[in-house]
Amino acid sequence: MKILFLPFILQAILMAVDESIHSKRNLSLWERVGHPLDTFTVVIAFTFLALAPYSTFNLGIYIFLCIISCLFITKDEWVHQKECSPLEQWLHSVLFMLHPLIFVSAGIMWQREYAEIFLGLLPFFVSLFMLYQIVRWSFYAKPKTNR
Repeated sequence: MKILFLPFILQAILMAVDESIHSKRNLSLWERVGHPLDTFTVVIAFTFLALAPYSTFNLGIYIFLCIISCLFITKDEWVHQKECSPLEQWLHSVLFMLHPLIFVSAGIMWQREYAEIFLGLLPFFVSLFMLYQIVRWSFYAKPKTNR
């Protein structure tokens, strides 16, 4: 069952690398607003998971929230195509593969009542990351100027 944590570990590491790459370029307003919104869709899904007891009906709601999140995060690809280096594009593709895997792993934990403390803390930690994104890209980032 410990393998269920692997997607979370990989996602955390790669998100840190992605943030480092973001720091080397000025993000557009679209990305500075959009990235925290991406994270918010994850917060919603994990908050539901942490608060709702497992049932077939609740599983359906969770799957719906996960699908919305997986689709929502692709909204930036038109911007990324113009703004990102090949390395960042590749990194995003790996993150896109991990995104549904974290939801599947969390769903299995939820269904099997495994790692309940982890699932309870997950919305808190993802919310902290979202807060970091908001503060970092709203107050400390140099806005991208139009060329």
